[in-house]
Amino acid sequence: MTMGRIARLGAAFALALTGISTAHAAEADFKTSFDAVLGTEVRKPQSFDAKYAWPLEATVAQIANGSAGRIGVYAVDLASGREVSVLGNQRFPMASTSKIAIAATFLEGVEKGRWSLTSEFPLMVPVASPRFSGSKAPVRPGQYMKAIDLIEIMITRSSNPATDALLAVVGGPAAVNNWASRNGITDFNITRDIATLVRDDGEVDPAHRIDVRDSATPQAMVQLLAGLYQGKFLKESSRKVILGAMERCRTGTRRIPGMLPDGARVAHKTGTLSNTASDIGIIHTPDGRAIAVAIYVTGQGSKPARDAKIASIARALYDGYQATPARAYANANY
Repeated sequence: MTMGRIARLGAAFALALTGISTAHAAEADFKTSFDAVLGTEVRKPQSFDAKYAWPLEATVAQIANGSAGRIGVYAVDLASGREVSVLGNQRFPMASTSKIAIAATFLEGVEKGRWSLTSEFPLMVPVASPRFSGSKAPVRPGQYMKAIDLIEIMITRSSNPATDALLAVVGGPAAVNNWASRNGITDFNITRDIATLVRDDGEVDPAHRIDVRDSATPQAMVQLLAGLYQGKFLKESSRKVILGAMERCRTGTRRIPGMLPDGARVAHKTGTLSNTASDIGIIHTPDGRAIAVAIYVTGQGSKPARDAKIASIARALYDGYQATPARAYANANY
């Protein structure tokens, strides 16, 4: 597939999924609105062509039109190190994508002998309480389950009680932040357990404002994925537990996997909160590459529209990386 065809595919996705009815979608206005969206501070408008130096990145940027809500994308070919970044250094709500880091923190404890995958812990079941009625939402112990089963359902089905069970075991959000920091992952912050995060959801509209609580940059999440996939953070046995569960993920079928060809291998984890949807994972291409991808979408008018944005961006990355020669690049970081 030629780069011209990739660019046309990306443009078609963008037009179809954002409801633009004509082929003259004011490119100048698009560039200005995209480059000026809020991050941790207001970003000055800058040249579209200068910012996105290769066709795939420009295609992804056009699909990720920020006029209807911020969209952040970061991807890297783990063989060549070739990167795609569209607002990749801005903060977005992690939502349930944080569960990968929580699982990794627990598995480090397994490797150090603090507990085992057969150790049993109770689900942390939310107890109804008014929004913002305290710094931590009340929970109660539920059914006891083996740790390996808690990891399975927290990743494959995004179980919040299972996540909070393991989060309590490791020592809460501070322990996960410490794990990330020790492994060189910056721009990452878990502040609350999932019960509290869900109870108080909607306090800040992520399409227009940054809330640093429970947030990360797409780049930080790709760094997390890359380190796990390449065995930098955990032993092979722990790596298989997390990546195996991600391959069995049942949520987000219309997100990263949604527009990929039948049979494409994806290991991923979704996240969903008020006015935001996300998906992070590893996409395997037929030519043997592993592409680490983090896509965070806010606004866009509806959940189906957010899902469609993620799917179209993932497909553009899948096609675009295959059309790019797999060679080493001087700026490879992974």
